[in-house]
Amino acid sequence: MTTLAHRTDTLTRDALAVLQPGFVGIAAPEWLLRRIGEGLSSVGLFGRNIASPEQLTALTAQLRAERDDVLVAIDEEGGDVTRLEVRTGSSFPGNLALGSVDDVELTRGVAAELGRRLAACGVDLNWAPSADVNSNPNNPVIGVRSFGADPLLVARHTAAYVEGMQSAGVAACAKHFPGHGDTAVDSHDAMPRIDVDLATLHARELLPFRAAIAAGSKSVMSAHILLPALDPDRPATLSPQILTGLLRKELGFDGLIVTDGMEMQAIAATHGIERGSVLAIAAGADAICVGGGLADEDTVLRLRDALVTAVREGELPEERLADAAARVRALADWTRGARGAASEPGAASQEGTAPGTGSTGTSTDIGLVAARRAVRVTAGKRPFEPLTSAPYVAAFTAVANIAVGDETPWGVAAELARLLPGTETGKYAGAAVDDVLLAAGDRRIVAVVRDAHRHTWMAQSLDALLAARPDTIVVEMGLNQAPPRGALHVATLGAARVCGIAAAEVVCGRSLP
Repeated sequence: MTTLAHRTDTLTRDALAVLQPGFVGIAAPEWLLRRIGEGLSSVGLFGRNIASPEQLTALTAQLRAERDDVLVAIDEEGGDVTRLEVRTGSSFPGNLALGSVDDVELTRGVAAELGRRLAACGVDLNWAPSADVNSNPNNPVIGVRSFGADPLLVARHTAAYVEGMQSAGVAACAKHFPGHGDTAVDSHDAMPRIDVDLATLHARELLPFRAAIAAGSKSVMSAHILLPALDPDRPATLSPQILTGLLRKELGFDGLIVTDGMEMQAIAATHGIERGSVLAIAAGADAICVGGGLADEDTVLRLRDALVTAVREGELPEERLADAAARVRALADWTRGARGAASEPGAASQEGTAPGTGSTGTSTDIGLVAARRAVRVTAGKRPFEPLTSAPYVAAFTAVANIAVGDETPWGVAAELARLLPGTETGKYAGAAVDDVLLAAGDRRIVAVVRDAHRHTWMAQSLDALLAARPDTIVVEMGLNQAPPRGALHVATLGAARVCGIAAAEVVCGRSLP
């Protein structure tokens, strides 16, 4: 314990309670501990805060030494979006792979195992799952993060994920309400807009959120998107019609409403984070997520003071802020109770379930099992000859979206090198087929792409490469929309580490269907 609880006034404590800020470093800075003592009730963790399971466990213990009811949140979807395994790639495939298998028990099991790993490290709120229906295959930010394009499929897997995650005592957070799947713009960069009628929204976007609520999801995250059919003026995060009218009253959700990151340009560039935070709480949000980009004490103080000033000037009702703070504390009470239940005599042991333990038990291998089941293989016109000698891996890479980030390794080169020592690789960000051929020499080529259908240069590179070397193997690790091509086409439906393992096994002939 580094500080004593301060005699902060109720209004200021409530303003701090609704913030979910981030910070820099793998240990909590002094300013963060001090603000927790003053009433800050939540902390958000990102990849930059995690070095190992042991370090993460020590970090969450440090936070709870300050106050044992602090919520520790993370953005751990599994698949392409991982913070627990940001340096190695995830042990779990993402939503698209799970939706493609379409086994709700598998999805529930994957979420439960991921939840156990989070709980073992002291994390108790996960900003997942994505409940978005990926109806636009050119969506630049959702893609493989969605269970699929069928609303009913997305709904049943969203419910299973919520149930699995919360069975481990970790609160789930269905996002991005009321649905980010039909956008062509990334809300990290600008304001997306979905121009469909109410009937379409109810039949498509809202079905998975109804399922999440029915499954008991403890929280829902709002989207920074404009839906004129619901509110022609304000994005969902700032809209009373959407957060209070639709989510609270019509859908009956009584849990915590969390905003997406307030420093995202859809809000920051249009309203600013202080004004945006006030409008979000007034609209019905209960917690302000910030810290992916702005992760310092000054940001916390600016938002705290903006909320306090808005109440004192009559712009934000004090009872609305108090209600929001109460919902944060109620969720913290639930998670604290879940932690207590897990530590009671007779509770199932979580030993060995944190990332990096190397366990080979069935439950902890469930991610690899799921990744193997998700792989889709299309043979070329000629009989396929599996790799038996070290190939050359040409990775055609586009800039990753901000949600995924560029910190996490992906591909098949590392896994192929494990099976076939001597495997070499190169990364190509443009049409450089001659360079690929020169580097490969007489070795077989494995071309790895991610969302080839969205990148014209990538598709053209594949065409040119296959014209020169028809025996090239193609591994698609994004949304599998382009026509299959190559001597063998392997679609992993995600770029998690386990997806790379599954693909490498296939091209080496170890698990051909």
